Amino acid sequence: KCKKICITPLLFVLLHWNDDDEGPASPSFLYYHIIHQKQKFSYMIDRQQVIDLTNEWLADKEYFLVDVVISKDDKITVEIDHAEGVWIEDCAELSRHIENGLNGEADDYELEVGSAGLGQPFKVIQQYMNHIGLEVEVLTKEGKKLKGILKEANENDFALAISKKEKVEGAKRPQIVEEELRFAYDAVKYTKYIINFK
Repeated sequence: KCKKICITPLLFVLLHWNDDDEGPASPSFLYYHIIHQKQKFSYMIDRQQVIDLTNEWLADKEYFLVDVVISKDDKITVEIDHAEGVWIEDCAELSRHIENGLNGEADDYELEVGSAGLGQPFKVIQQYMNHIGLEVEVLTKEGKKLKGILKEANENDFALAISKKEKVEGAKRPQIVEEELRFAYDAVKYTKYIINFK
């Protein structure tokens, strides 16, 4: 039976607070990181098990799961999100929940629990819904890049309102008009929030 080399896991936090130093940390930099070190012993961590453990913790909360990635060297990355941002205390709590669920099964792993990166491509429909009314960038499968306002999102597709210049009857100069485009999720390479510093 494998024994732990170090009884207490190495813990450290990488975070970037909002300008007012209150509230959730910026979603692009917040991670709660745990390294478990044990004697090397071959074990394949089950991604579905990590998803199930995460969903257990999410059950009564307004957070939602974005992604779970497990690398070949057993580094587990869990991304969660929330409409109002992600709290470091919640990341720590979820980390402990996953850690307890894996106890006695996984031999050697590294665990990161954090928020979905700001400005990174959306991975789940809930991210589209959380960004309705905001400016996003869409890259279609044909390679066309579009910028506009995310107007609607449902289980099947989403709507993007773009502004373009068109000749309007009776006007001397082209006028800016709004056109609404609909896309199925599998018709785009990515959609991501545009960070505006103005």
